Amino acid sequence: MTLDGTNTYVLRTADGTVVIDPGPWLEEHLDAVLSLGSVSLALITHHHPDHCGGIELFRELTGGAPVLARDPVASGADAELPAHGERLDDLGLLVLDTPGHTADSVSFVADDGESVLLFTGDTVLGRGTTIVSYPDGDLGAYLASLELLRTAVPPGALLLPGHGPLRDGAAAVVDEYVAHRRQRIEQVRAALDGGARNARDVVEVVYADIDRGLWPAAERTVEATLHYLRAAG
Repeated sequence: MTLDGTNTYVLRTADGTVVIDPGPWLEEHLDAVLSLGSVSLALITHHHPDHCGGIELFRELTGGAPVLARDPVASGADAELPAHGERLDDLGLLVLDTPGHTADSVSFVADDGESVLLFTGDTVLGRGTTIVSYPDGDLGAYLASLELLRTAVPPGALLLPGHGPLRDGAAAVVDEYVAHRRQRIEQVRAALDGGARNARDVVEVVYADIDRGLWPAAERTVEATLHYLRAAG
């Protein structure tokens, strides 16, 4: 589910380091993050525990560095991020609400005038595709978030995902995601036309070629697709 594990990003600033997604409760991992410098702030892309499950330990090890998230209660953060389209003053990081994978998913854009970095959490991965985790996730919102990301950065921006490798050409990667999701929608539609009656039936047809250990995650995405199709009539 997490590919090679969760990616934690550390940005150096004049006031210390800023950490994006400290990760799960793994002391060795958090020690490695802290070895890169004194932490002034942490940002959470969404509330799943592989991204923020170690928040309490992180606070302890950093001496109480503040943590921001879109949903502080779900993430265990201290306060809410700035609104969609606003910037974190000290960093200039642009905050983008990109719900779909979860309701509280956010992405960040960094632009230093020479290069543009797009931090996507689990909205776009470095390898494979993400799940839309119904009922917290919403496929209609997810498709809208992908369209937003297509226009939020220049074609050559570097994609820094929550899992998997970094990818050059962020816009092209997002285009791949849109095409894949549209293809899956049509596959679900075809499975229904072929007699599938529920999400599990659809998974057995559409996701027959993937490891069955991933079927529960696929089933949640199919549930989101069925909800999307019902809403669309």
